[in-house]
Order: sequence, then C-alpha cells, then structure tokens
Amino acid sequence: MSGVRTEPTSSGPEPELLTRYLDVQRETVLRKTEGLTATQLAQALAPSALTLGGLLHHLALVEETWFEVRFAGLPQRAPWAGIDWDADPDWEFRTAAELDPDQLRTRYREACDRSREVVARASGLDQLSVQPRRNGEHFSLRWVLLHLLEETARHAGHADLLREAIDGSVGE
Repeated sequence: MSGVRTEPTSSGPEPELLTRYLDVQRETVLRKTEGLTATQLAQALAPSALTLGGLLHHLALVEETWFEVRFAGLPQRAPWAGIDWDADPDWEFRTAAELDPDQLRTRYREACDRSREVVARASGLDQLSVQPRRNGEHFSLRWVLLHLLEETARHAGHADLLREAIDGSVGE
C-alpha cells in the first residue's frame, strides 16, 4: 500500500482533534482498497459476505446519512434516496459489486468531503441535529463525530482482515 498515513497531533482544540482522528480512519479504509480490482473488492472472507467494496459503499451511506441528512437536515441524495431499506436492509453492501472501484472510492471521498463541510458550517460541537435519533433525542455534532469515528474505525479493522485475505497486504 502506498503513502504514509498522517497521524493527528496529540493536542489541540476538540473539534480539530475529532475531525483529524476521523480523517485518519477514513484514509485507512481508503488505503485498504488501493490497487484492487472490482473482483477483489467484491471478494468476501467466508463465512461472512462482507467485502471491501461493500464497506466503502456502506461508509459513504453512513457519512451522508448521519452528517447531511440527520444532522444537517438535507434531503437524501442518490443513490440512497428511494431505496426500500425495510425490504433490502443490506442494499449498499449487495450493490457495491456492481460499481467500478474508482466509483466506490470517489463516492466515499465525496461523502467525506461533504461531511467535512457540514462540520465546518456548524456553530460548534454542541449544535444539535435537525432530525432526532430513533429514541426521539436530538444528538450533538460531538456525538455524531464520535459515532462516525467509532464506526469507521470498526470497519477499518474489518478492512484489515479482508485486505490481508485478498492479497496478503498488512499494515496501515
């Protein structure tokens, strides 16, 4: 895998630290997909059906849903708008194999860029979401940054295992 991942500084303002640590995890996931073909991105590690392509597609959905739709109140965009999630709850994982590797990476990068824009426009970490969570509570920007950091890091771990199974590549 190419390039050196830039680690965040060990001190600084909370918003900067949260976004930098999230960016490290985002970059880790992207690096795990570098140089792979569509077939390799669609390769699962039995008995799981999870794939690197599916992870990229899922994380693009997660970025857009939490930052743009739920936090900022923006409308859901294509390709997510109009999906019957009750009928096909794994749509983004299932359909990732239909997309070109560059499409998957670009979609994820663009979703991350738009998330950064939402964060930059926010009044601060205590700003509450436009849409509530299922329990009716509105969440803060701090909460969504921590949630995305946790989810992205968890999937970066999955990506580590998948990439090693595909071609033996290990490391960041």
